[in-house]
Amino acid sequence: MFRVAVRRDFIACHFLIGGEWGAENKPHSHHYLLELELAGASLDQHGYLTDIVEIEAAMDKQISRYREQTLNDMEEFSGLNPSLERFCCILGKRISDSIHVQGIRKVTVRLWENENAWASFEMER
Repeated sequence: MFRVAVRRDFIACHFLIGGEWGAENKPHSHHYLLELELAGASLDQHGYLTDIVEIEAAMDKQISRYREQTLNDMEEFSGLNPSLERFCCILGKRISDSIHVQGIRKVTVRLWENENAWASFEMER
């Protein structure tokens, strides 16, 4: 299986709901690091699993939706706790849906909210 990964960073705000998590219940921001990993069994005629430039463009388009925004105010988080895991899943699905590359079998998203804490979400295609 071949794998290619691309990283991007951005800042977004949120506050947790539905429990008592101290300071996490108040609006605060994170400097997120997003890694998108694509996996497939074969390379194209150029020796690529996929064109990294296309993947970067798909990531940038989706990230721009969240950059400098408060997640709680966004429709996809309406009434939901904007946890790291949920945000990772939402980002992963949105990016995966925007990638139209043949031969990609798996998409894995890792989202760090700081240098010590991350969540991941994996999708078969």
